[in-house]
Amino acid sequence: MRQPVKSLVWIMICLVLLTLGGVSPVQAAQVEVEAESYVLIDADSGKVLLAQDEHKRLAPASMTKLMTMILAAQDLEEGKVSVKDKVITSEEAWKMGGSQIYLEPGEEMTFEEMMIAVAVGSANDASVAIAEHLEGTHQNFVDRMNRQAKMLGLKNTNFVNAYGLPAENHYSSAYDMAVMARYALQYPKILEYTSIKEYNLRQGEFKLYNTNKLLWWYEGADGFKTGWTNEAKYCLTATAKRDGLRLIGAVMASPKQHGNHRDMMKLFNYGFAKYAYKNLFSRGSVCGVVSVGKGIGDSVEVIAEDDVGAIVEKGQEEKITTEKRLQTYIDAPVERGQKLGEMRVYHDGDLVKEVNLIAAADVPRGGLIKEIMKMLAETYLL
Repeated sequence: MRQPVKSLVWIMICLVLLTLGGVSPVQAAQVEVEAESYVLIDADSGKVLLAQDEHKRLAPASMTKLMTMILAAQDLEEGKVSVKDKVITSEEAWKMGGSQIYLEPGEEMTFEEMMIAVAVGSANDASVAIAEHLEGTHQNFVDRMNRQAKMLGLKNTNFVNAYGLPAENHYSSAYDMAVMARYALQYPKILEYTSIKEYNLRQGEFKLYNTNKLLWWYEGADGFKTGWTNEAKYCLTATAKRDGLRLIGAVMASPKQHGNHRDMMKLFNYGFAKYAYKNLFSRGSVCGVVSVGKGIGDSVEVIAEDDVGAIVEKGQEEKITTEKRLQTYIDAPVERGQKLGEMRVYHDGDLVKEVNLIAAADVPRGGLIKEIMKMLAETYLL
């Protein structure tokens, strides 16, 4: 009888040690990741699927540039800057060390080329040039980075520069990096640029190769950013999509070269093996019709503003259900994009997502003649 008792004691000791280490027994058994901290989330819901020490503050190295690209993409979308804008290199940008495209003082490139240099080549000098172009000074831009971090609710992130070279009080966490990446997905330019494998800069005189090797090595990978310094070791925030399921992962302080890539592939393999995305309606799909009064038309189609679906463990897809709530009638005018209802997505009875149902087209007022014709037609039919 002593052997079972010894085994039970040993199991209890292991459980205590795992708990003290911040890892659940289930998590510890699922993947063998060498990174000091990591997280895997569902891009659609933000749900954490796997994690270890995900809130630990660590040096993010060049993953910092993801926030730099977010702010640049914001200004592009808002029309504050154009991809064709000329960005002039300052002396401060020229002085940058580390990974760079060797900008010269006074050298001009388009804003888009600078963005690609950051996204593909991880160029520190281009990061500073972008920062100065958008906010006047590098420090002003860093202040904006920290304001954005607070807006996103990042509790373990503080930036001291826009490029990620080691600096006191410059830190982030795997979880915060994943949240940044999820937010970045709403700006298509970021994914467009970070998915570029190779790029010819300066009319082909300078070749850029993307530092994110998952673009070559892992099916479905299409972003975001690597990082490395002696302090930070090997880091990576990445995303991949297969069969409608998009995952985001972040690994920090992986000890070996390409260990960040290997660790990320293990996380993605786990996620894609265990989970699926059940899509009931795609973005833009027609989900119903609403009657319209006093308009040039009598009805308007409503479409889904986003994909209607949810992540689910494989084999449990039947647990995903929907409920449609739609207006039956509305008076004109109706504007394209106007909310006319919503689609609710449930997982095993719990609400997990709400998607707006919006008008697919404008329906202007019909005017007096239209109303008279309508009344005559109704009278005749009676």
